[in-house]
Amino acid sequence: MNIRSLTRGDGVVIGAAVLLLIASFLDLYSFDNVPDSVDLPSLWGSGPVVFSVVLAGIIGAALLVVARGLPQVPKIAGLDLGQFGAAFTVFAAWSALGNIFDVPGGFDNFGNNSEGAPSPGIGMILALVATLLLAAAALATPLVPALKGALIPAPRPAAAQPYGAQPPGGYGYPGAQQPGGYGHPQPGQPGQPGQPYAGQPQPQQAQAPQPPAGDFSPFWFAVPVPRPLFAEDGSPTPIAELAPGTWYLAVEQRGPVLVAQTQDGRRGVLQDTSGIQRG
Repeated sequence: MNIRSLTRGDGVVIGAAVLLLIASFLDLYSFDNVPDSVDLPSLWGSGPVVFSVVLAGIIGAALLVVARGLPQVPKIAGLDLGQFGAAFTVFAAWSALGNIFDVPGGFDNFGNNSEGAPSPGIGMILALVATLLLAAAALATPLVPALKGALIPAPRPAAAQPYGAQPPGGYGYPGAQQPGGYGHPQPGQPGQPGQPYAGQPQPQQAQAPQPPAGDFSPFWFAVPVPRPLFAEDGSPTPIAELAPGTWYLAVEQRGPVLVAQTQDGRRGVLQDTSGIQRG
């Protein structure tokens, strides 16, 4: 599972699931003028609330996160795990809303209801907020560009050097000290005519011929959303999926498409290059 493929929307889902878990240990309902000695039950004291709100919300959040992190999302009955997760979160939010208006177990636990009608406790209210956040994030993440961004930004790699490039400071690099400093030949080597003496301005060194403007130089890039990488032989089956938040090396350009290389050395064709971020 690649955690760098998680989006900001997935971060909202994880935070809402944690809030739902905390809310499940708080009061399910409350009464006015109840003595402090009365121990009110938490959400775990009601079976319908546990199954329809707490467990449904947490299971939905887990399915959403797992579906995002897997390179190949499995499908059940034609639906992938992310769609099942979104359905679970919507069901949990709807159930929480119903339990707000009809608090389960409140009247039965106080017999004749001498303390008045029960009202939703702090646990039930927080559970409603958490499930609404879960459902909103699950439905809005594929639609809102701000939520599609990577949750964990990838470290910016060092710039890729063009093929045949020489590192700065090496022999022949402008400004680097050449053999035989101050214009004198090295011991044991014949002098070279026309070399200047100390204090004399250095002649401008000949620049290496520059490659034509159309030549391609490898570069690092990242994709904004998961995109398939196809085989170079034109096979329609993807060989890998490029995930947001990870840097890949573009090694060749073929018209509008790029030939990219993954971290494990696999090469393939990236057909959709729109919106990529160059390193």
